[in-house]
Amino acid sequence: MKDVLETVFTSVLQLLIDENYVKLDHYFVDGTKIEANANRYTFVWGKAVVKQKVKLQEKVQTLFAAIEEAEKQEDQALNNLDLPEFGEASAITSEKLEQAVQQLENKLQGKPKDKLLKKAVRLVRRDLLPRLQKYEGQQETLRSRNSFSKTDTDATFMRMKEDHMLNGQLKPGYNVQIGTEDQFILAYSIHQRPTDTRCLQPHLDKVKASFGQLPGTIIADAGYGSEENDAYLESEEQRALVKYNTYHKENTKAWKQDISKFENWLYDENEDAWTCAAGQKLLFRHESRSNTESGYEITTRVYLSLSCEGCPLKDRCTRAQRDREIKVSMEYLRLKQQAREQLKSEDGHALSVRRMHEPVSVFGQIKNNRGFRRFLLRGLPKVSLEVGWLSLAHNLMKKAVKDQNQKIALQG
Repeated sequence: MKDVLETVFTSVLQLLIDENYVKLDHYFVDGTKIEANANRYTFVWGKAVVKQKVKLQEKVQTLFAAIEEAEKQEDQALNNLDLPEFGEASAITSEKLEQAVQQLENKLQGKPKDKLLKKAVRLVRRDLLPRLQKYEGQQETLRSRNSFSKTDTDATFMRMKEDHMLNGQLKPGYNVQIGTEDQFILAYSIHQRPTDTRCLQPHLDKVKASFGQLPGTIIADAGYGSEENDAYLESEEQRALVKYNTYHKENTKAWKQDISKFENWLYDENEDAWTCAAGQKLLFRHESRSNTESGYEITTRVYLSLSCEGCPLKDRCTRAQRDREIKVSMEYLRLKQQAREQLKSEDGHALSVRRMHEPVSVFGQIKNNRGFRRFLLRGLPKVSLEVGWLSLAHNLMKKAVKDQNQKIALQG
């Protein structure tokens, strides 16, 4: 099935294009989380694994330090044991520990009555080494995720909208991303990330690989707004209507009157300085650079006030005891201004409104009308198949409904 699914889906989509059901002029992106077919309580948390691994490494280091101390007391040279240099506790790996315990076992053959060595070898073989191998295996499964389920290791624990207990319980699931036009599904992708922000670029890369190019206009909600995503769309020379997280707040009276927001201040490009509501200038001090997980570099410029002492507006401007400092990504400000102009244009506003019932309605059909709220299979490849067949069925049913409505209209 997996060998033919993509071919069948693409062929049906090409049929829809040829018969003018879709035109690829607009691409409405959205995502939803669907629960995995996994036990909700067999979880592994990334932070817990790191914590337990550090404790175990420290225990190993303490054990081998005790062995070396015992060797000293017997007036034997330390190099007789020739244990590997662990260095910091964090440098202890299962491979190094395996080498070390083998050397202990060789040493034990010459000293079969050494109780300390016997106890150490037994402890490492039965407890420490298996646990360290387990933690390393869990970290390999986690990679950059913060959790996974033991019954479906590809599933990540996420907050679901369907929270029947009303306690914010995390459940194992997948983030399903789709792109639609006229409520036909043009593409789909499955992700292990709970947030939509980091799913946009890999999703669109898959779309580009399928179509050879991206559709005319990409429309997405504020969940996809970030400097990295906006820069990616600009590099693709793609028209995009992607809201950023403060887009709606900027139009409120409370935001416009909030003097703590540097977005409401004046910026002098020639002087490279911001002027706050009290008329005090914040001058450029230094730049800092950071990289996202995908390698995108964000440059942040830091501006510091000359003096906030005695300022009557300081209590409304900042809670800091020192002078006001702001951190600004000038590139993101430029990209947000471009997005703002596109979103406030006449057709941009119309498409943003249309987005509210495009992919959302499709998810409603799949999850509510067809009752698909939990996957039946386990593992990312099989889950992708399920979404593929659902998408294919949805498109065929949508076409049938449109044909039926058109036939009724002609008969009437």
